[in-house]
Amino acid sequence: MPVAKYNNIFSVTLLNSISPLSNSLKTFLSQRMISTHYKKGDYIVKRGEVCDRIHAIRKGLIRGYFDYNDNEITTWVSVDNEIVTSISGYFKKEPASENIQCLEETYTESLGFDDMDYAIKNYPDMAELNRILMVHYYIHAENRAFLARISGAKERYEHFTKTFNPEIVKRLPKKYMASLLNIRPETLSRLYQ
Repeated sequence: MPVAKYNNIFSVTLLNSISPLSNSLKTFLSQRMISTHYKKGDYIVKRGEVCDRIHAIRKGLIRGYFDYNDNEITTWVSVDNEIVTSISGYFKKEPASENIQCLEETYTESLGFDDMDYAIKNYPDMAELNRILMVHYYIHAENRAFLARISGAKERYEHFTKTFNPEIVKRLPKKYMASLLNIRPETLSRLYQ
C-alpha cells in the first residue's frame, strides 16, 4: 500500500497527536493549510483587521495584546506546538479586538475559517478535534482568569510558572511577562532572582 504524502506535515502531525485523523481529513488539511514565515515584530493580525485563519505554531513565540492608556497590555502568549487565532475575529468574522504579534522569528501553518467550517461539517474526526481544541482553549482561558484574580505579585508569578508552558517562562521577554502578569518590571526582576 502506498504511503500518503502530505504538505504541511507539521500541522497534520500535531493535530493527529491531539486526536486521530482519518487519511481523508489529513489529505484535506494538508492541501488547505498555508505555511507562513513571520519576522520578529511582524503582526499576524492587527486590531481592527479580520482574522480569518487559525495558526499552528511550528516554531516561534506569539503574544496577543491590546492598547490601553498608551500601554500595551499582554493578554496571552503561545509558543511552538500551540494554536492561535483572534477568537472573536475568527469565529464571528468581526474585526479583531487585539493585536497578534510575533516576538521571535515565527513559522506557522494556518487554516482558513471556511475550510475549518467545511471540515467540521464533513469529517466527524474534525468535529471531535475541534471539540478537544475548545476544551484546551477553555482550560487556558480559566488559567488566565485565575491569574488575573490573584492579588499578590509573588503568588501570581508562582501560579504562572506552575500552570503555563515552561517554554513561555524561559523565552518570554521580561517586559511582556510583567505586562501579562500585571506587575511592574522591577517587581518581576526581584521575583526572578
